[in-house]
Amino acid sequence: MKILRKILFPALMIATLFAACKKDDKNDGPSSTSHKVVFKAIGSSDAVLSVAVYGYDTQITTLSNLSGSTWTSPEVTVPAGTLTLNAGVTGTSANSSATLKVQILVDGQVKAEGTSAGTVLSGHASYNF
Repeated sequence: MKILRKILFPALMIATLFAACKKDDKNDGPSSTSHKVVFKAIGSSDAVLSVAVYGYDTQITTLSNLSGSTWTSPEVTVPAGTLTLNAGVTGTSANSSATLKVQILVDGQVKAEGTSAGTVLSGHASYNF
């Protein structure tokens, strides 16, 4: 009987805990419709961007020939069912106060933004539907 209590009681407690937890009503799932997405990088005037990696879910694009202090991706239509959007951009500057801002725009609205500062710039932004 003691062994049964030692095994059964914890098992019932765990089962009760899981049964008592209910899913909240947050929208934490794939996108229900397609969306127009643009990825952007905005560096200070002395920044020189070099590489951008951007995309959604497993559809990733890498550009390794950037130049200048700003970059904008072509508009991407992500399909319904998309889970995540990600963008990472790197660059350099001779000025330690240089900055880089990476943005993800969904249907024209900024949904995520990441920043970096210094002589080695590495900005990242991600957005989950």
